[in-house]
Amino acid sequence: MADTEWEARVKGLLKAELKRRNVSYAQLVDRLAEIGVVDSEPNIRNKLSRGKFTAVFLLQCLTAIGANTLRLD
Repeated sequence: MADTEWEARVKGLLKAELKRRNVSYAQLVDRLAEIGVVDSEPNIRNKLSRGKFTAVFLLQCLTAIGANTLRLD
């Protein structure tokens, strides 16, 4: 699988978790701030649009939205 395919997959996984929990980007910004992660809505929107972000950012987002498990399929 090419890197672009992996990026699309991870972007889809995070977007699916946000949708599953009905969390908007604005709400994600607030929830990230609650755990000490400062980021802006436009920056988060860009990261998710590109699909290029660190594993740390992925884990921060999942923690902020209360995702204890991640479905890979």
